[in-house]
Amino acid sequence: MAINFTERELDIMAVLWEHGASTAAEVREHLADPLAYNTVLTMLGILETKGYVGHDEVGRTFRFRPLVDREAAGTSLIDRVVDKVFGGSEDLLLTHLVRDQKLGKRKLQRLRQLLDEQLDDESGR
Repeated sequence: MAINFTERELDIMAVLWEHGASTAAEVREHLADPLAYNTVLTMLGILETKGYVGHDEVGRTFRFRPLVDREAAGTSLIDRVVDKVFGGSEDLLLTHLVRDQKLGKRKLQRLRQLLDEQLDDESGR
C-alpha cells in the first residue's frame, strides 16, 4: 500500500511517531508552525479517514495514535521520491546523496558498511 502524506500530514505524523498517542492539543503543542486547534483536529480526522491514524476515547478526549509506522512511511515516501524526482532510478538517488549532499567521512563509512552488509546478505541467499 502506497502511503502518501501532504507536508502538513507528515508534520502531524512525525509528532505522533515521536510522542506516541496524543490529543489534538498535544499534537498542536509539538508542531513547529502554529496551527489553530480546529485545523489540527481536522487534519487528524483526515489522517484517520485515510487509515493512517486511529483514536481511543479517554473520558471525553480522543487520543490519536499512528496506525502506520515511521519505517513503512519512509519506504513509501522514498519510493515516491525515486519515481517522481529521479525518474525511477535508485542509482541517481544514491549518486545525489553521496555527491551532492556533502556527506562526511563518518557517514560515508556507515553507508559503505550498510552496502557491504547488503551485499553479504545477497550473496548468502
